[in-house]
Amino acid sequence: MHGLAFDIAHLLSGGLVLISLMLLYQVRLYSLINVFAAHAVVLGLAVAWQAFVQSAPHLYVTALIALLFKGVVIPVVLYRMVQRLGIHRQIETVVGVGLTMLCGIGLVALSIMVMLPITEAADVLTREDLAFALSVVLLGLLLMVSRRNAVGQVVGFMSLENGLILAAAGAKGMPLVVEISVAFSVLIALIVIGIFLFRIRERFDTVDVHVLDGFRGEQP
Repeated sequence: MHGLAFDIAHLLSGGLVLISLMLLYQVRLYSLINVFAAHAVVLGLAVAWQAFVQSAPHLYVTALIALLFKGVVIPVVLYRMVQRLGIHRQIETVVGVGLTMLCGIGLVALSIMVMLPITEAADVLTREDLAFALSVVLLGLLLMVSRRNAVGQVVGFMSLENGLILAAAGAKGMPLVVEISVAFSVLIALIVIGIFLFRIRERFDTVDVHVLDGFRGEQP
């Protein structure tokens, strides 16, 4: 793949990493959910472009799942969770946003340094896509550990899974049945997480995991 096709694929994959960094910067729940929706939309576009350049029609299904479920359904569900739980809109972070961003930039550099040397046998686009995908996965993990709010950690988990989809698409795709099963697994996980969040909110009157640490060992 050369020329314009390569540039567009590179732009979309790099854009996904940039939006992952934007997720780390957000300190308000609604803004975090909005940026996650944009994250899913860019993922869908990146996968659709891979479907086009690889002549792999089954990847269009993956792109549609990302756009529909992750770009629309999941953000709407998260919005309603936040509203019904009455969660405070400000997200408490473990460390400052500035330090978190520096750590995120370091993880992107680490992903490139680790992934490019071990994928020398692959074509250039696959190598770069895998490096970008690892960056998205690590940034998702960082988002999960740097947020005290459970909803923020859910968004980190979902963005991490976006990185895995990008890796699968860049590495010449994966079987359609796997893509569909992964999508439904994510939806089931979201439902289960939602149930637990409502139960935690009902029991402890908060979903701040830092505050919940104080209830360890409490007798029923």
